[in-house]
Amino acid sequence: MKTSLSKLFGITSASLLTLYTGAGMAGGNPNPPYQDHGKVLASTPVYEEVNEPRRECWTERVGETRETVRDRSYGGAILGGLVGGILGNQMGKGNGRKAAVVVGATTGAIVGDNIDNSDTRYVERSGPREVERCRSVDHWSRKVSGYDVVYRYHGHEYTTFLPYDPGSEIKLRVNVSVAENW
Repeated sequence: MKTSLSKLFGITSASLLTLYTGAGMAGGNPNPPYQDHGKVLASTPVYEEVNEPRRECWTERVGETRETVRDRSYGGAILGGLVGGILGNQMGKGNGRKAAVVVGATTGAIVGDNIDNSDTRYVERSGPREVERCRSVDHWSRKVSGYDVVYRYHGHEYTTFLPYDPGSEIKLRVNVSVAENW
């Protein structure tokens, strides 16, 4: 019994060692990395220029009022008054004649003025209206895109680019492997 028990123990140990070694190799790295810290010597922000165009709008009043006026002529009123007075004088007798002259002269002056100055005044109106005007205006700004970091680890200086400022220490993942040739 003793020999079969020691044989069984040997086979079991070998199997377990094979399984353990195979599992370690199947994981890829028999020496898993560990974490350590390095001292940050410099952390310089890296900027990028970013354009965020904006639309600016405002309201303008457009259009204007134009008015064209000609000089008035008084010749039509004078001539109409004379003709109306003469016609009024032909009517009536006594005080009626005087009244007819006054009414005829006044009516003739008004009619003559209207005929003479019917096309004198031209008014062109195009009233102002509000119109919205817009334009695109560039709006440049600088944004931090990351940090150029210089750090020291075991007496050697290294550089890297990080999307954040690490502060005074940087966390490092260290992986040790055997050097084949010295």
